[in-house]
Amino acid sequence: MKLFIKNQSKKERIIRLIIGLVFISSLVYEVSNLTIVIAITGGTLIFNAVSGNCYIYRMLGYSTCPVD
Repeated sequence: MKLFIKNQSKKERIIRLIIGLVFISSLVYEVSNLTIVIAITGGTLIFNAVSGNCYIYRMLGYSTCPVD
């Protein structure tokens, strides 16, 4: 079983990366429990964007990658 099979399109990966960076930048303004949770969510989105793999998509059997 391969762990990092890409199941996201390039467009979706770029969108996740941008949203993840915005979420992580919330720590610059204020550090509270809410901003830490938002930053962790942003880190998860960045990991998904870099790896091209979303485990929720895999559990649901969904893929936005174009067919080769």
